[in-house]
Amino acid sequence: MSWDIDSVATELLACEAERRDRVKFTDEWPELDVETGYKIQDETLRRRLERGEKLIGVKLGLTSRAKQERMGVKTPFVAWLTDAMILPADLPVPQDKLIHPRIEPELVFIMGDRLEGPGVTGAQALAAVSHVLGGAEIIDSRYRDFKFLAGDVVADNASSGAYMTGPVALPPESVDLSTEAVLVEVDGAIVDSATGASIMGHPAEALALAANDLAKRGLAIEAGWVILTGGMTDAVFAPPGSSVACHFTSLGSVFFNGGTAPEAS
Repeated sequence: MSWDIDSVATELLACEAERRDRVKFTDEWPELDVETGYKIQDETLRRRLERGEKLIGVKLGLTSRAKQERMGVKTPFVAWLTDAMILPADLPVPQDKLIHPRIEPELVFIMGDRLEGPGVTGAQALAAVSHVLGGAEIIDSRYRDFKFLAGDVVADNASSGAYMTGPVALPPESVDLSTEAVLVEVDGAIVDSATGASIMGHPAEALALAANDLAKRGLAIEAGWVILTGGMTDAVFAPPGSSVACHFTSLGSVFFNGGTAPEAS
């Protein structure tokens, strides 16, 4: 099949709706690069908004060395968040909507001011933040076995799925974000840990990168937006029946119930 921006956007949204994975597009369309991936990402966002979703922020992907090494990708990416991706704290992992969910801890910014690049520094980015929270993203991928190249993953909205934030919101100046630590617990056992320094040395650098990257597309980070700064550790699987928790030093804990397997169609 011959692929283009419109047909890839259609296929990605269909895979998401049908809980169906596929081989990466670059196997069949080697010219799918990062620039083209962003055009596809923007087209899928346009369709999400057209069907009633609301744009609420951005997420960064592959900002930590652990994630880059796992995925074989060296460059962080920016993607979109909509209100359909919010997972309330009292709900289980939505197994009936996701293909192969994995959970990764995140430091989450709530923007107080508009932030527009280019040339934004980490200090300038942090000054625009109202509050920081602990959180976690449930990443998912429309690609089989999470195998993709850079253009593929950008097109797929950086493996977006759902996200949850914790109970504690603090002004950024009251938290040392580079040393803020997280422990990842799976089924009662601690399996990984990291600090905010794993996110480009400081999560404010990821926020600055997002603002500067969006500026290349004539866009800015708006006041009130939610910013997921990227996974602090490698992601852990979240199968039905599992229990996953992310315990932060100052920002409380985020708990996930793996829920139940979806009924076979």
